[in-house]
Amino acid sequence: MTDQTASLEAVRRALDTVIDPELRRPITELGMLKDVAIDDGGNVTVEVLLTIAGCPLRGTITEDVRRVLEPLAGVAGVTVLMDVMTPAQRNELKDRLKAGGRGNPFADPASLTRIYAVASGKGGVGKSSVTVNLACAMAAQGLRVGIVDADVYGFSVPGLMGINQAPTQVDEMILPPVAHGVKVISIGMFVTGNQPVAWRGPMLHRALEQFLTDVYFGDLDALFLDLPPGTGDVAISVAQLLPASRLLVVTTPQSAAAEVAERAGSMAAQTGQQVAGVIENMSWLELADGSRLEVFGSGGGRTLADRLSVSLGTAIPLLGQIPLEQRLREGGDSGLPIVLDDGAAGRSPAAVALRSIAEGLAATPRGLAGRSLGIAPA
Repeated sequence: MTDQTASLEAVRRALDTVIDPELRRPITELGMLKDVAIDDGGNVTVEVLLTIAGCPLRGTITEDVRRVLEPLAGVAGVTVLMDVMTPAQRNELKDRLKAGGRGNPFADPASLTRIYAVASGKGGVGKSSVTVNLACAMAAQGLRVGIVDADVYGFSVPGLMGINQAPTQVDEMILPPVAHGVKVISIGMFVTGNQPVAWRGPMLHRALEQFLTDVYFGDLDALFLDLPPGTGDVAISVAQLLPASRLLVVTTPQSAAAEVAERAGSMAAQTGQQVAGVIENMSWLELADGSRLEVFGSGGGRTLADRLSVSLGTAIPLLGQIPLEQRLREGGDSGLPIVLDDGAAGRSPAAVALRSIAEGLAATPRGLAGRSLGIAPA
């Protein structure tokens, strides 16, 4: 090896920055780096261990390895070889991730993950669009975020996020796809085409339980659950499986929608959950002359927040009002949430409102109530 050839130490330091696309941790930390070699001409050969033979993101890992190594001084070329972990190596990986055993980490009283269950009284109020935009806005702030699409019958999150790949399964552990920095799991990733899901209550509960126990989300700052409308089986299961979850109630300004949404929010009194706040969607349509057309009336969000404050005996805030915009719908159709748009859409009133709500949720202290501080008397 000549003086002009890259050092093995520099190469390994660079590989420390290669993040597994699904596990969101460095490949060197996950035991995925099998070997590194540099010949006298500066040609670097990197052997990477994949979790499974059909890993859908092997190309991404290859490109990321090349991206960090090719600019290094003394590197003449980069060859990336792929191999597959043995069962023993996969077990070591699961132990390293603390995912070897079954369990719901979000139900642990010591968990610091903020859990938001996005609810509505009726369908068609834009609950799923609000969910994905809030999650993406928080991820854009640098937070670790996940989404569980708990609307089993009307799943729409994969399409809104632009996800068309299936989760990767490593033995009994499921690795959720990642889009826009958000880890996402949905029953829509397990059905063919637009096949309907016709399940009764116990199967719905089991599906949600499996999403929380078998899917590896890692250490999240926030987890969003897109609930089906109403107060049915899934809403009850969320309260049972995630007692620390807080409800975000989405409504439109229309009084009829607010009345129905009140039932979804009032359910917290029966389940012991807290209501984080109310979000009013489709609040108005901004016209070309700058005036506002209140298509669905006005005041529904404020009315709902006030009614929930009375019925629950605690102040429930109106977190924000989101205007009705064509570009918000277009972002959902294209799989690029409006809060991430770099163009005019990303500066629109709807995008600004959604980012503001996300910033408020991100700034809310998670608190230490009910958690052990690890202090014992001497």
